[in-house]
Amino acid sequence: MARPVDTEKRRALARRAAAILQREGLELSVAKLAERLRIKRPTLLYHFPSYAPIFETVLEEILEEQFAFVMQRVEAHEHPIDRLYAQLRAVHEFHRGREDRMLFLSQAIAATGGKRARAIVEAGSQVFEAHRRATAERIRAGIAAGLVVPCDADALVALVRAVTDGLMIQRVFGGLELDPVHELLWERLLAPLKRADAAKIAKKSKAGRKAPGRGGRT
Repeated sequence: MARPVDTEKRRALARRAAAILQREGLELSVAKLAERLRIKRPTLLYHFPSYAPIFETVLEEILEEQFAFVMQRVEAHEHPIDRLYAQLRAVHEFHRGREDRMLFLSQAIAATGGKRARAIVEAGSQVFEAHRRATAERIRAGIAAGLVVPCDADALVALVRAVTDGLMIQRVFGGLELDPVHELLWERLLAPLKRADAAKIAKKSKAGRKAPGRGGRT
């Protein structure tokens, strides 16, 4: 019977192995990689028969951590436009200083012929896609409630997503400073979509949802 694999230990090993391969190149032999990891070659091969599962394991973990990190930042806000902006900033904050890691993983998976990578990315995309749909619905609800200036919610969410991904690429290849771009996007696009009287409307809406008093009157 095969020994059970400790998921956390396997993930930790994958992180260390991926970092070494990113630094030294995919041409590094299994024997040399095991030596760098200070483990025996058979032990490395027991956990990872090839390099592809190393990168897939790291990618899966990163996507999970990214979603949890982003959602924590997003849930700190109520207004749909604030949530959308928080999402943009959170993605970049999560990867700040490590943007090249995702580029390396995608290239390494393609080079090593990872079989699970597509399924991992698709699963992650489905989770984020569900979140994007929910974000668009929140914006539409905000428009209906008078909190958001009328706009195409789906197009807005798609635009912010494209900007998020595009800035990541520019950060990797050109070292682009993101804060000025964030500020411009907020000042020129997102902030103007918040109704100036949104706070007053929200307060009135909450008051209208209060339960009736004892006498049945509001």
